Amino acid sequence: MPVFRSSDIGLDLGTSMVLCYIRKKGIVLREPSVVAIERGTGKLVAVGSEAKEMLGRASDDLIVMRPLQDGVISSFDATERMLGQYFGRIVGNRIFFKPRCVIAVPSGATEVEKRAVIETSEGAGARYTYLIEEPLAAAIGAGVDIFSAKGSMVLDIGAGTADMVVTSLGKAVVSDSIRVGGDKFDAAIVRYFKRQHGIVIGTRAAEELKIAFGSAYPRKDAPMMDVKGRSLGGGLPLALQLDSNELTYALSEPLHDIVEHLKDTLEQTPPELCGDITENGICITGGSAQLYGLDKFISEQTGVPCYIAEDPVACVAIGAGKVLEDIKLYDGVLYDYRRGDYYEG
Repeated sequence: MPVFRSSDIGLDLGTSMVLCYIRKKGIVLREPSVVAIERGTGKLVAVGSEAKEMLGRASDDLIVMRPLQDGVISSFDATERMLGQYFGRIVGNRIFFKPRCVIAVPSGATEVEKRAVIETSEGAGARYTYLIEEPLAAAIGAGVDIFSAKGSMVLDIGAGTADMVVTSLGKAVVSDSIRVGGDKFDAAIVRYFKRQHGIVIGTRAAEELKIAFGSAYPRKDAPMMDVKGRSLGGGLPLALQLDSNELTYALSEPLHDIVEHLKDTLEQTPPELCGDITENGICITGGSAQLYGLDKFISEQTGVPCYIAEDPVACVAIGAGKVLEDIKLYDGVLYDYRRGDYYEG
């Protein structure tokens, strides 16, 4: 028997994490977007946290993968099976009264990519699926009044993409998306240590260092960090103790890529709305918003004040859930497929 009887789900189908918001219940599921599949038989062995523990450690008999890359589906079958497992946990295996879903997608997703999300969701058990741009969902979840005549700007930085939007009167006036996020941060850290210190570390180790010591802005009293990996020269295990401010240099390239796109978006924004944004500030959401000093760094680079949302990780899922609570009110920001044709609200 399902624990939750509501049949409406707001879904943040993220590159690294899936968050589900149940109508009138709030966030009920936070699980990694990882699956483990038995090679040859195709049997689903594990999903979520259990599968993530196998990353980089599984034998050749198992394929451990993240079925979403850069914010979009890279493995249709694995994503559908993963979602089916999550739907089963929160609403049960229903034959009737299947859940309606609002799923957030990157601003730059193509129609083919959007259609793949729709088909995956319905294949996993959704009765009907609507789509919403991630930064718009993040804005709603962060409490930004998107229906105000005054302009607001939201920057949502997830694992796969950084999405930005300027809203006014319930519409996205200007939006952009760049496929740079937490995953690119991890890859930049791996490259930096290989190039600067001759040590090879895994992406999971890079992610752990980023979470524990990562910074967009240098710290005055930066702690030392232990970096463990394999020597690039001899191939033997190697451990180094380094100043954690080195991560600031490692992350500078992907961070500047995001800032350049943010500046381009601001340049395309009408002057009146730019004035509102300067007054209200840029709201930063997404998992990567937790990077130390990110708001200070972006504010310094753009000259516009910035602030981090109250619960940056959950904003997209909360926003998608709030949309479900009043579909008619938010009809203008939803993407909907009807009778095989694509309509933009």
